[in-house]
Amino acid sequence: MYFSLVPDISYDEKPISYPFSESDFITAKNFFRRYKVNDDIFSYAVIFNKYTIQDGERPDTLAQKVYGDVFYDWVILLTNNMVNAQYDWPMSNYTLYKTLESEYDDPYGTIRHYETYEIGPYPEGLRVDEEFYNKTHKLNINGSIVTKPGNTICRPVTVAEYYADENEKKREIYLLKPAYFRQFVDDFRKKNLYKKSDSYVSQRLKKTG
Repeated sequence: MYFSLVPDISYDEKPISYPFSESDFITAKNFFRRYKVNDDIFSYAVIFNKYTIQDGERPDTLAQKVYGDVFYDWVILLTNNMVNAQYDWPMSNYTLYKTLESEYDDPYGTIRHYETYEIGPYPEGLRVDEEFYNKTHKLNINGSIVTKPGNTICRPVTVAEYYADENEKKREIYLLKPAYFRQFVDDFRKKNLYKKSDSYVSQRLKKTG
């Protein structure tokens, strides 16, 4: 359904013959007209519901559950500014760990980086290096100077832990409430109609070259 709403563009591929006054034209979907939702729109709780994608759930199955039609999966992707569902949509846990196991010798034991705990001047999640982890540090905690080993200030994060955490972050999305769904689809359709110009052929087609 998404592709049926995207307008066409006809562009010249190559000149037909000398003196090149005519060209062969190819018609294709105009994907340069990308529809993007403003990030601040998600602050309007009246329009969206927060949703956590379940393990193994796909855009089409979620669209069926929320909007009653698998072909409205593009509404979920667009309203969350997902450009490529292959990378922007969370993997299932099974797929994630199978991918990691194929790309790393030991994703569960290989340390990717180190992160601090919330202690003294350090916020939780600050990335530090292995040298920081192995050193001893003097901290000012509530006005007192204390000495602490790095391994009590930060922790190692394995490759598997990092990618699992990043995958979990992708699960938190926004779903357009059904009451505003039709309005969004109609607005998307209208914004994909061409206005009259030198390249105008119809509301659904323009020609370049």
